[in-house]
Amino acid sequence: MSEDTKKPGSEKPTKPGASDAETPGTPPPAATPSAGELAGADAEKAAMVEQAKSRVAAVKESLAEQPAAGAPKPPVKKKEEGPKPTDAADHPLVKRLKAKFGQAIGEASEFIGQLSVTVNREHIVEICDFLKTDKETPFEYLSDLTCVHYPDRTDSPFEMVYNLFSISKNERVRLKAGTTAENGIETVTGVWPAANWLEREVLDLFGVRFANHPDPRRLLLPADWEGHPLRKDYPLEFIENAWTERHLPEMTDVEMEQLQQRRAYGLEILSVPQERLMREIFRGGKEVMPKDK
Repeated sequence: MSEDTKKPGSEKPTKPGASDAETPGTPPPAATPSAGELAGADAEKAAMVEQAKSRVAAVKESLAEQPAAGAPKPPVKKKEEGPKPTDAADHPLVKRLKAKFGQAIGEASEFIGQLSVTVNREHIVEICDFLKTDKETPFEYLSDLTCVHYPDRTDSPFEMVYNLFSISKNERVRLKAGTTAENGIETVTGVWPAANWLEREVLDLFGVRFANHPDPRRLLLPADWEGHPLRKDYPLEFIENAWTERHLPEMTDVEMEQLQQRRAYGLEILSVPQERLMREIFRGGKEVMPKDK
């Protein structure tokens, strides 16, 4: 009979009915993951680590691109310049004008296919008549006549502008003639009758007079209106013109407040005729709504 070398108490008691595989310290086979599951978990963890590294690298790169505090900013790229006026002294029409009128024709420029010629105001009628009856390019249509105010020009603060159009040749030309309000300029109604009201509009809004005009009257404003609204020295803000003081009666405080409210809401233009009618009624001593008797 062999000697038992195990000490008493060295063996842990086992539960009744428990097998050797279920003894403590050794996991059961069902609790151990397969080799495929372990590989998938490692791959997912590795992918998450790579994503974190890429995000950190992107942040570092963006911080490196930003200029340091106090460093000069890079120069702003200039926009491409647009077209500019070019000299049109060699234009065929300009050559014909200079051959006919000599020194009366000034500078000529062309911008995006638009020809502009500066002429002497004393020869404006002859030049316009020549252009209207020109055999090569007859400018038989006066499309527009207007004026521009340049207060800094002491010798000719007003520049008359004539826009001519050739219907048969489909060409345009713009004439410019400098003048003053006192000297004015000759009328071209004898060349184009349509210039009648256009010149009256310039007279009304700029104060430039036209010699030999058949009907030299203001067109848009009353004859005794003071000032010319399209001049650069005319005030932009609202002013009570002397004409209103002479022709319209005084308004009460309530009426003035109502008028200011209408101006604030942009309704002044809708109520002007009614206001004038009411003022005429009050001025004549009539009753607005007669009482039934």
